[in-house]
Amino acid sequence: MSRSILISVQSFFLMLGLLMVLMPDNAAAKEIKLPFGIREYNIGLAPNFKLADIDGEMFDLKSTRGRWVFLHFWASWCGPCREEMPTIQALSETIDEDKLHFVLVNAAEDEDTIFKFLGVVAPNLTSMMDADGQITEIWKPRGLPTTFLIDPEGRVRYQAIGGREWGLPVYRQFVQSLISP
Repeated sequence: MSRSILISVQSFFLMLGLLMVLMPDNAAAKEIKLPFGIREYNIGLAPNFKLADIDGEMFDLKSTRGRWVFLHFWASWCGPCREEMPTIQALSETIDEDKLHFVLVNAAEDEDTIFKFLGVVAPNLTSMMDADGQITEIWKPRGLPTTFLIDPEGRVRYQAIGGREWGLPVYRQFVQSLISP
């Protein structure tokens, strides 16, 4: 190659590189403001699990691919869980389930305890039963309650440790920003 062609090719790739840096794609351009208590938690693909809910219906996490998932670990004896659960119910009532699927996992309590708790605190929610605690052990929440937000491709993206007031506008707007195209 002649020197002038080589310089032109190098200039072209330099300009192309600059354009790629300066013009992010649509996904990267969508800036998401994280509310207090929510952190980025990019750990890759969500570990799959299959659990029965309190009605005995089997659930497979892989079945939620194509939409965001609000995966929430909780227990009835947990004070912050008790305070947070009604706010999760309020959030779930404002979100289209085709865009965000709410998956609650009770950490090692029996069916009667779960049923009584939800009947009083959040009657419109249902929960999976991790009776032996094996799924909780795999996911390793650092405390209860803990929420993971999983993207439509099945990757864990965000984590909230401790109770959040999910019904507040800042949290609703955050969730809406995730599920809006």
